[in-house]
Amino acid sequence: MADIFDVIADGTRRDILQLLRERGESTQDGTSVSQIVSTLGVSQPTVSKHLKVLREASLVSVREVGQHRYYSLSPAPLDEVDDWLLPFLTTGDDDAGYTPVVLPESAAHAAEVVGRAAASAKHAVTSVLNKLPGR
Repeated sequence: MADIFDVIADGTRRDILQLLRERGESTQDGTSVSQIVSTLGVSQPTVSKHLKVLREASLVSVREVGQHRYYSLSPAPLDEVDDWLLPFLTTGDDDAGYTPVVLPESAAHAAEVVGRAAASAKHAVTSVLNKLPGR
C-alpha cells in the first residue's frame, strides 16, 4: 500500500476527497464516478485511476449498484496524518520557541472529536451562507 502522504500529495486526489467529504454531509448514498467527473472537470479515466489509488489506501469505500459505483469518504486512514502533524502544534507565543503539546490519550481523543465537530459545523454554516441570495 502506498504511504498515506504519497496518496494525498496529488491535488486531484485531494479534490476528490474534498468532494466526497462535502457530498457525504448531504447524502449517505455515495457519489457516482460521473458526478465526480462532472464536478471536477477531469476525464473519467483519470478519475478512475485516482479512485483506485484512494481505494487501495482505504480512503474511500465503494458501493456497487448494477454497473454503477458510488464512492464515499473513509477518513480513518487520515489519522496517521493527524498523528504526524500533532507534534508541530505549539503552545505559547512564537517567541517562546517550540513546545510540543502532549495530551493524555483521553484528552487527545476528546480534542479530536471536538475539532472534527467544529470543522463539520463550520463547513455546514459556510455552505448555508453561500446558498443565500446575494452572496
